[in-house]
Amino acid sequence: MEKWMVQAKRADFELWSRELGIDVVTARILRNRNIETLDEAREFIYGSVENIHNPLLLKDMEKAVDYITEAIDAGKKIRIIGDYDVDGVTSTYILSKGLGCLGANVSTAIPHRIHDGYGLSDGLVTDAKEENIDLIITCDNGISAKDQIALANELGMSVIVTDHHEVPFTQENGVKTQVLPDALAVVNPKRLDCEYPFKGICGAMVAYKLICALRDKTGSDKLDEAVMDEMMIFAAIGTVCDVMELKDENRIVVREGLRRIATTNNYGLLALMEVNKLASDKISCYHLGFVIGPCINATGRLDTAERALAMFRADSKPEALTTAVELKALNDSRKNLTVEGIDAAEKYIEENNLQEKDVWVIFLPEVHESIAGIIAGRIRERYNHPVFILTRGEEMVKGSGRSIEGYHMQEHLVEVGELLEKYGGHAMAAGLSLKEENLEALDRALNDNAGLKADDFVAKVSIDVPMPLDYANMRLAKELEKLEPYGTGNPHPLFAQKDLELYGIIPFGAEKQYCRLKVKTPEGRYFEITSFEHPDRICEFLSEKIGSEIRAKFAEGNFSCKISVAYQLGINTFRGENVQFTLRNYC
Repeated sequence: MEKWMVQAKRADFELWSRELGIDVVTARILRNRNIETLDEAREFIYGSVENIHNPLLLKDMEKAVDYITEAIDAGKKIRIIGDYDVDGVTSTYILSKGLGCLGANVSTAIPHRIHDGYGLSDGLVTDAKEENIDLIITCDNGISAKDQIALANELGMSVIVTDHHEVPFTQENGVKTQVLPDALAVVNPKRLDCEYPFKGICGAMVAYKLICALRDKTGSDKLDEAVMDEMMIFAAIGTVCDVMELKDENRIVVREGLRRIATTNNYGLLALMEVNKLASDKISCYHLGFVIGPCINATGRLDTAERALAMFRADSKPEALTTAVELKALNDSRKNLTVEGIDAAEKYIEENNLQEKDVWVIFLPEVHESIAGIIAGRIRERYNHPVFILTRGEEMVKGSGRSIEGYHMQEHLVEVGELLEKYGGHAMAAGLSLKEENLEALDRALNDNAGLKADDFVAKVSIDVPMPLDYANMRLAKELEKLEPYGTGNPHPLFAQKDLELYGIIPFGAEKQYCRLKVKTPEGRYFEITSFEHPDRICEFLSEKIGSEIRAKFAEGNFSCKISVAYQLGINTFRGENVQFTLRNYC
């Protein structure tokens, strides 16, 4: 069962409405996004690139810029080491492209998921030494690589860390002390001594900030508007695909990045849009997160992410297109493996009575470790429990976890750190590796320390405004577009109305897999609500609720029943512009 909750945060909505020229409904939605003042609301709607924070506010940024410019001027060999996910690939591209424009002798390395594991490894460090690298710059990793950075120092190399993940810490008598690696500079907004005003940026954003700071320091005309626009696009992709909250400067960069995609000259991006049949001027956060991002991720999951990086560096569209076709094929293969993995996880849950536990540790030795995180996410969405999907790697068990509100996954892994070989992450997601003989102990320890209650496992549906269908119109639907882009931290506004009279369910789609609900409001007006859920599921729900076969009742005519709906308001542009109500939840 779901728990519907109406947000009730207070503000002078009439004042916001007058000052910003918006409906009071829109004002309420802004407050629900934790906007507290009129100025914050104004910036949320009308904020521009000028509102992006100064990169030098990041602790150690000035140090990093000075060391990098010195290295470039001295002709030293620089190695960018990223990660194999979208954030890692985009941040690697941003740094390598930016430093290359400044004339740096720069090369890149992205770890292989199976052979290297996450982030900076001993092997990548020794490889760099063998290739006479002078300076290693990490991106989207490095904050947990204390031993590897110590090794680099011993071998006579310098390291600069750019990262956004949680900083490892020790805890004594309830006091946490962050442990930083011994690098020339550690640029990470999660540092406790970093006064950067917005902590929620991804690795690609940190990389983008570094290039902005280098542009300001050097004044180089090589980092011109076209280059910086491209950097912003890749920062936007990293932000969306790493599921960062679309608040503060993230919102601005993603919105501006989406606009710039329409005119991009990057052959890799153009090729990805072409193979996925996407129009460059119609790209949304959905397309970044669920179409383009998965294609980039597929290389890191099933092959090597170096291929995605090479695609973005391609000098011609045919070259990029060849790789884009391969990436799409890899992603299609990944989808099939994911379905099989989810089925295996469902079977494991049933056979091991996991419903009785708070934290679910699911061991699927035959599942490819690269899709463990995807499977964990799907199971978490379905059951609303913290989930770890673990697989058998080449040397040990590896896996990924996805969490729920109220369960800080990274902190709970710290508590059981003695059972793990390696781990890292943040509140809602984490990665880990351990010896197989520690599996049972890990399961037991995580559940003993979970601290969760029954209510934590109940999915919450957060209603922005209880709003009658009669109130909605085209003006309001267009006004809500000012709140885009939607995504994590800024979800699509959700409205609700109770006790509508449902008098028909009309299937549509090539396989009749969708439907329209025909409803009448208490005021006597008729509407259609579009549902992208299979009509059979809605009918089954109503049959259980009412105790009769709904399809047959509707077919007989002169039948109706009560239904409450949570819906989104939008615009359907098929055959003109029309207001569209989209069903999201019902009871």
